[in-house]
Amino acid sequence: MAILVQKFGGTSVADAEKIRRAAGRALKAHQEGNQVVVVASARGKQTDHLVADAMELDPNPPKREMDMLLSTGEQQTVSLMAMALHAMGHKAISFTGQQVQMITDDAHSKARIQSIGAEKLKEKLADGYICIVAGFQGVDANGNITTLGRGGSDTSAVALAAALGADYCEIFTDVDGIYSADPRKFPKAVKMQQISYDEMLELASLGAGVMHSRAIEFGKKYNVKIHVRSSMNENTGTLITHEVPQMEGIVVSGATCQKDLAKFDLIGVDNTPGNAAGIFAHLASHKVSVNDIIQTEVSPQKASLSFTAARSDLDSVRQAIDEIREKVHCESVFVREDIAEVSVVGVGMRSHCGVAEKMFRALSENQVNIDSITTSEIRISCLVNLEDVDTALTAVCNAFELDKPAAERAQS
Repeated sequence: MAILVQKFGGTSVADAEKIRRAAGRALKAHQEGNQVVVVASARGKQTDHLVADAMELDPNPPKREMDMLLSTGEQQTVSLMAMALHAMGHKAISFTGQQVQMITDDAHSKARIQSIGAEKLKEKLADGYICIVAGFQGVDANGNITTLGRGGSDTSAVALAAALGADYCEIFTDVDGIYSADPRKFPKAVKMQQISYDEMLELASLGAGVMHSRAIEFGKKYNVKIHVRSSMNENTGTLITHEVPQMEGIVVSGATCQKDLAKFDLIGVDNTPGNAAGIFAHLASHKVSVNDIIQTEVSPQKASLSFTAARSDLDSVRQAIDEIREKVHCESVFVREDIAEVSVVGVGMRSHCGVAEKMFRALSENQVNIDSITTSEIRISCLVNLEDVDTALTAVCNAFELDKPAAERAQS
């Protein structure tokens, strides 16, 4: 029998009716001959309510205790879904992350999965059960409950699919697939039929909120096909899979923007081997994830080093820089919080020229100034003023005709 993992986000299990609908989808997949594992998020705004409860008692709660608290949201959902399936006359059993041996590191609130012991799941699947697993959570080597941070349930689902050798991982959400841009920001965006892991990784890391980059990483590494689709209808969604030749005919597959950024400029750092490594090792020790990095040699003796990070990590970055500033002889530090990033992504950039010029011209024609530029083989990103980012996104979407289906853009 084929193994299918289905993940339902918070809006897809927000109330009893939606839980029954999700349970019905799982039951239908089982009746079609699949062994089914469901991964579920906390219902609706349940996580927000738990956070509010914590803040009422302690404005700065310990991360370990927050993980203990927040993990209960998913546990409620999985037990309720098991009850819904039982009421439909089918065998179902719920599991916490700890019970399926979702082993993580000890980085509370943003733990990373290290291994999964899925033997209990395999036994129950073989006995005909639909298994329902709490997403977003795991357990460290010392038995402490951990949570995986933003997008954690997606990561749980794809990781479980990899561990079980599943044929597909279906991600059910409140949108019916992945669009060329966020339809809330660019209403003319169109749904993509398929997208490569590499393109989706770039989009996810650049702020596209449909899926988290860690989930895509698991999919790519373990060859898990991911189908993003709506929980509200039966429509085909978007398939995330390995790159196929026809994808290169589309120069730009999607565009996105990221507003929750801060930019840090370390000016006059000693231009000596090991300094950059020391700075970023120190940031890593403070659990800071760094985005774009630009280093410029000012003179044989001095360099300037710039990078972006999430605005939520602002205090951690400042503390890390203060601790290492004297060691690297940094002359001054400049921080911008009024910054945002607009990006275009597409595997077709590898085989087409003129993409950068087209993007920069679109921004110029719309009076958007560029602070800095970073690129990869399939991405171009520009930092712009926060107040200009919506204009910038619309400009690049129009320039690359992201309001047209991929087939039309490939022919033009």
